[in-house]
Amino acid sequence: MQLRNTMIALVLLVSPGFGSALFAQDAPPPPPKVCEESPEFNQWDFWLGDWKVYSNNEERTLFGTNSITKHHANCLVKESWVDANGNGGFSMNFYNPVRGHWRQVWVSNSWFIDYQGGLNDQGQMVLEGESDQYASNTTTRFKGVWTPEENGDVIQRFETFDDESGEWKVVFEARYVKQ
Repeated sequence: MQLRNTMIALVLLVSPGFGSALFAQDAPPPPPKVCEESPEFNQWDFWLGDWKVYSNNEERTLFGTNSITKHHANCLVKESWVDANGNGGFSMNFYNPVRGHWRQVWVSNSWFIDYQGGLNDQGQMVLEGESDQYASNTTTRFKGVWTPEENGDVIQRFETFDDESGEWKVVFEARYVKQ
């Protein structure tokens, strides 16, 4: 009886269709193209490119260069900054469709920023959160604002919150000019 059952099993395995159904692994479906198909992931595209970054005043002092690129099927915006003295920093920027906002995490050798937000009614990217200054061992409320200009430039402004006055104060403002 055992031999008969073994032979039936072998016949079934070599029968057309049965063996392939038994051993075939269905290929997993391709991942959804959420980042490529949702327009929110393109809201910060005005910042993409290779830039020279200058002071946003008449002097136009060169602050450094910045390269902003997209990665991982449109899901990640990467920033690579080098200032005029050769010091650098790096940020990862992404839209989170579950939470409905953008987030940036910035790291350099002197400070760290973690903030979130999105486009306002004027088309500016506005992020708010905190900045940690390593040298002073302090944390400050921090805001970044990126404004696209009609000529293709981008104005970047950083502000910190002054607890004494209860107001935001500009601590950095620059003009991005495409290389």
